[in-house]
Amino acid sequence: SLLYCSKLAFESSLANYLNIKNILTGCQLYRNSPLLFSNSTMVNHPEFEKAGKQPGLQVWRIENMDLVPVQKNLHGGFYTGDTYIILNTIKQNSGNLQYDLHFWIGDECSMDESGAAAIFTVQMDDFLGGKPIQYREVQGYESKTFVGYFKSGLKYMQGGVASGFKHVASGEVNVKRVLHVSGRRVVRATEVPVSWDSFNQGDCFILDFGQEIYQWCGSKCNQFERLKATSVSKDIRDNERCGRAKLYVCEEGSENEKILTILGPKPDLPDAQTEDTKTDASNRKSAKLYKVSDASGSMSVTLVAEENPFTQSALQSTDCFILDHGSNGKIFVWKGKEANKEERSAGMKAAEDFISKMGYPKHTEVQIIPENGETPLFKQFFKFWQDTDQTKGMGQAYVPNKIAKIKKVPFDASSLHKSEAMAAQHGMVDDGKGEKKIWRIEGSDKVPVDPSIHGQFFGGDSYIILYHYKHGGRQGQIIYIWQGEESSQDEKGASAILAAQLDTELGGSPVQVQVIEGKEPPHLMSIFGGKPMVVHKGGTSREGGQSKASAIRLFQVRANPAGHTRAVEVSEKNGHVLNSNDAFVLVTASGSMLWLGHGASNAEKNGAKKLGSILGVDLSEISEGAEGDGFWSALGGKAEYRTSERLKSKMDTHPPRLFACSNKTGQFLIEEVPGEMTQEDLAPDDVMILDTWDQVFVWIGNEANEDEKSEALTSAAKYIESDPASRDKRTPIVTVKQGFEPPTFTGWFLGWDHDFWSSNPLERAMAGLKM
Repeated sequence: SLLYCSKLAFESSLANYLNIKNILTGCQLYRNSPLLFSNSTMVNHPEFEKAGKQPGLQVWRIENMDLVPVQKNLHGGFYTGDTYIILNTIKQNSGNLQYDLHFWIGDECSMDESGAAAIFTVQMDDFLGGKPIQYREVQGYESKTFVGYFKSGLKYMQGGVASGFKHVASGEVNVKRVLHVSGRRVVRATEVPVSWDSFNQGDCFILDFGQEIYQWCGSKCNQFERLKATSVSKDIRDNERCGRAKLYVCEEGSENEKILTILGPKPDLPDAQTEDTKTDASNRKSAKLYKVSDASGSMSVTLVAEENPFTQSALQSTDCFILDHGSNGKIFVWKGKEANKEERSAGMKAAEDFISKMGYPKHTEVQIIPENGETPLFKQFFKFWQDTDQTKGMGQAYVPNKIAKIKKVPFDASSLHKSEAMAAQHGMVDDGKGEKKIWRIEGSDKVPVDPSIHGQFFGGDSYIILYHYKHGGRQGQIIYIWQGEESSQDEKGASAILAAQLDTELGGSPVQVQVIEGKEPPHLMSIFGGKPMVVHKGGTSREGGQSKASAIRLFQVRANPAGHTRAVEVSEKNGHVLNSNDAFVLVTASGSMLWLGHGASNAEKNGAKKLGSILGVDLSEISEGAEGDGFWSALGGKAEYRTSERLKSKMDTHPPRLFACSNKTGQFLIEEVPGEMTQEDLAPDDVMILDTWDQVFVWIGNEANEDEKSEALTSAAKYIESDPASRDKRTPIVTVKQGFEPPTFTGWFLGWDHDFWSSNPLERAMAGLKM
């Protein structure tokens, strides 16, 4: 049973915590000192017994050094004079529970309360077996994981426990306050003085008078900001007031008598305040890795690697490490599983001291990560990260909250036309049997390709493919722009211009997919009648322009989950390029061979045989491990090659992410949309980026300005280039226009409504307020 220590014992713990700053530091800071969390002072609160039992969100406030739960209908409201603990529990596919544990610090909270929250966080982490990812959240600078829990917005209320303010769930109506609503992606409603001095023309404000709630919209705020403000207004009415208040929408200049009575006559108001919520993406790529120690009695950090991507082997289970991404506002502390309990408990203190040592802002985000519980944001800094297949006590590796809600759908061609989720996860708008036209770029013209060689692409050429598809009763077109590595810059440029002309001829509705040789998307591989898509290294298919084939040619054959294959000619013809997961076709003057890796599928074997027919050669089959001298001789001798199993699911390791990107100010600005992606997150006056790792979608809103539209592809390319994960710059970029989204895009959003923009989303939201 749990022993809840007396308040005196807890205050003793707190005093220790607050006085250790100059005594104990680093990941090993408790090793030779009186333990803050020794058995004599350890506090196991009764609330811990209720923590993390079921999936969902739990919130506690620190009240007089005690842990007090906040009722669910009041989640998302925070007093600026207080601290809170937030636990999000996710049920993994394996059935195991996973935890994200946050402690939130208000701008006006006391040192005592901040220390108490830190202690309770570490103790709850220990109670839950050290499994949680720990986050330190500072008001106004919360992590995307945190703000994603509160899609209707965060509310910051003045005061706190010390001022006598309590969370009341009974529909209390004795209220008079003004909330300033700001932010397009992360909505924050901050309590401000009840005065016209708090207002401006560019934002929305909520005047909460208890039984009456007014949403005041400045004359210069746009529709998307108004739409976000309605979610905050509705949340106050439905949750804080339990549906008992009346809600009104008021435009600037049309204030009613009650507003003017409370605020007085309206003066001239200033323009919108400038927001600084976007991150300069030029800083997001670089990071450093440090090992933490206290051998000298004070925290010291040793640089392990000055530049990412790092190697996973640099992380040793017996130690603690700090991954420094402070230039982008984030610090990660990695706790080795063999570090002792005291070392693991000291992670947050080590992070805070490191932030101070490096001169980073106090609001720098902190994540404390246990070994085998690494998040995708952490793993992106490492090259070839390998997850432990089954982690003791945790199940499979960390699954992001948004992925936990996306059910993985196996590929089934017979039901593909009915499932947008299947289409998105497998990159397939249909079964590949639609009508297609293929042109090769010659000079500044596009010339039809002979249907007899459809499916063969040459590295010296660029092509345009127009494909017509049907999905769920809807029709659409895709324009693929395929550019060979050895195609001239003039022809690459012409392919983009001619594709844009074709798009205009078709009314601007097609999806445009820019494809670089070697990074062909799954659907493009499927449209050639069951034959593999063949990519020849160099050369051209134009009449009279064919270059002589190499004496030795090596093709790598790989299938996607739908069973469609691609055969790519490999430039380096040596044994190092072999892969146990694939099939290879080796063509020489003395004979041709089909090499089958242990992990090659039947689809890859069949695709390799069809490649032999396309190339007009007879293949002798060789299994991995049974190669003869002739095979290795043709490849320049036996060599080591990749034998590890291929990652089966990229969705867990690289979850889909949604961003708004801008180049307007000369800086490349990027802002991630937090939480579960919804259709409402797509702002018609913006250009958005949806990153599904294998391809990057650029979504262009109908109201985006011309500069944003023209810079869309540039922004996507800069996004890929600045990714800390050192992305392949050839990653396909797919351009999608509002209202013409293909299922490969819509399937990533739960409950996509194709009629969503047929009526005004703001008008629908306003109608929903009138209850």
